[in-house]
Amino acid sequence: MKAIVQERYGPPSVLRYAEVAKPVPAADEVLVRIHAAGVNAADWHMLRGDPKLARLTVAGFGLRGPKQSIPGRDFAGVVESAGSAVEDLSPGDEVYGTSVGAFAEYVCARSGTVARKPAGLTFEEAAALPLAGVTALGGLRDLAAAQPGGRLLVNGASGGVGMFAVQLAKAMGLHVTGVCSTRNLELVTAFGADEVIDYTRHDFTRGGRRYDVVFDLVANRSLAALRRAVAPAGVLILAGGGVYTGGSLVGPMGLVIAGLLTGRLVRQRVVLLAAAPDRERLDTLREYVDAGHVTPVIERTYPLHRAAAAITHLETEHARAKIVITCRIEG
Repeated sequence: MKAIVQERYGPPSVLRYAEVAKPVPAADEVLVRIHAAGVNAADWHMLRGDPKLARLTVAGFGLRGPKQSIPGRDFAGVVESAGSAVEDLSPGDEVYGTSVGAFAEYVCARSGTVARKPAGLTFEEAAALPLAGVTALGGLRDLAAAQPGGRLLVNGASGGVGMFAVQLAKAMGLHVTGVCSTRNLELVTAFGADEVIDYTRHDFTRGGRRYDVVFDLVANRSLAALRRAVAPAGVLILAGGGVYTGGSLVGPMGLVIAGLLTGRLVRQRVVLLAAAPDRERLDTLREYVDAGHVTPVIERTYPLHRAAAAITHLETEHARAKIVITCRIEG
């Protein structure tokens, strides 16, 4: 099969489009013929080995290169075969989910990280959902325990996670303020934000307003600044992937570490979000999609052999919403 291969850390040019062996599913896995794969901030972090501290502390990172040679995590496609222990998925099922090695024509994934694809979505739209959608859901439902009428601010509202956070929050009955650039104000408003703040003109951390939940997806403010925007008994959720700025030792992990330490000393809750896609969360996202509350937004798609260009777009051009790679097999 064709796949994108990464053997060392570096810029997108280190990626190769190559022929590799087709994987064989274990007893608890399904083999999926991939139609589309989503691109996430985690992909460029893994590509660059950035921040360097992650090479020592984060699963999947190695010292000189990633432990998995095929990058990518989010996918949507069709089950081709199932392991002997898989009872609820069968060949021919249209699915979406997550597994390391998704930038390829086929991937093996544990059945617990795969769910049936929302029927009304294309494969490209479904591939945009797993990690970003689960991150938004995990932050709002599982960590913030958001209640109707609560006031939420999303820093990075036009990004992949941000667009899902805005839509899910509105479905949960929250009052949503989105922070984004000038060019994305109309987009974020169109998808449900009650108010928008143009970060090129206004600093939301200095306006005096406080929110029940601040969902930080950018990691471009200090912890002290972010806390100024959180109500005294509110919640600050840290999930920022940042953007590539030439390499770093600590990167957004510095904000996370400060947050974890400070959170033990203040009344405000400061929490780190690390929600992994699983069957329950993927099924819940499908319910929101089927009910018309969530619609994936895709800025651009790239063919599999241009995966390097897709990651370049994401890490340097402040992509709005999601970037997706098409992986359909010809013939």
